[in-house]
Amino acid sequence: MVTEQEVEAVGKMLVDPGQPLQARFRALFTLRGLGGPGAITWISRAFGDDSALLKHELAYCLGQMQDSRAIPVLVDVLRDTCQEPMVRHEAGEALGAIGNPEVLEILKQYSTDPVVEVAETCQLAVRRLEWLQQHSGEPVAQGPYLSVDPAPPAQERDVGQLREMLLDEAQPLFDRYRAMFALRDIGGEEAALALAEGLLCGSALFRHEIGYVLGQLQHEAAVPHLMAALARPAESPMVRHECAEALGAIARPACLAALRAYAADPERVVRESCEVALDMYEYETGPAFQYADGLEQLRAPPS
Repeated sequence: MVTEQEVEAVGKMLVDPGQPLQARFRALFTLRGLGGPGAITWISRAFGDDSALLKHELAYCLGQMQDSRAIPVLVDVLRDTCQEPMVRHEAGEALGAIGNPEVLEILKQYSTDPVVEVAETCQLAVRRLEWLQQHSGEPVAQGPYLSVDPAPPAQERDVGQLREMLLDEAQPLFDRYRAMFALRDIGGEEAALALAEGLLCGSALFRHEIGYVLGQLQHEAAVPHLMAALARPAESPMVRHECAEALGAIARPACLAALRAYAADPERVVRESCEVALDMYEYETGPAFQYADGLEQLRAPPS
């Protein structure tokens, strides 16, 4: 049983800018796992932080929790043009992930936002909510990943066909995302390489999602492509950040070298992502039972 005092202690770790970023991330993912109004309140408080990376992850976690009590803060973040585009985009995606149709009108409103990543995200979230309404009452097939995705996987199972859909920039973004998540669920080298080709497509939002999905897939074949995207200084920071985190999740020696190489990148969100990814690498290659270890850290006897 988790006490209110323990939730508060983890929450204080999250909102404390004096704590190492990787410790704050672990606290965040601990709160995500715990859920409930207390966790939502603590996560919401951290949107005043100056780290775009942290705020992006706050929004992501609130969406994954699928608790409608998080809707008001996410709407506030989406509306706040002082927030970084990658934070506003993640708030829009989170509103779609929660799945409550009450946010359809606000998402439609921001589907024409002047920031293209925000507009595209809200368009996808609208399509997801409409898809959910059209398929309400139908059993939802649970794939191998526990994430709430911005689009359901396509039913097509042929990797070649899915690759064509994924890379066809004339197709609706929602359909290309459906191909993306189907390829992820199929897995294997051929699917990983097809996904990696998407790192050269036109939309920065699309490329960033490819980076995220390759991190979930954790296939070594994607490493050279992720390293190349991370190394491109002209690439969007939100894409480079996802590629760094994917390398941390894949956790091969070549990944470690790349993350160390960009840990001092001039772009803050990239170097912070490398810092968090190096912590993820340590978790993936170490004996720890779980990454979200905020409670374990609290309950550990003093050394």
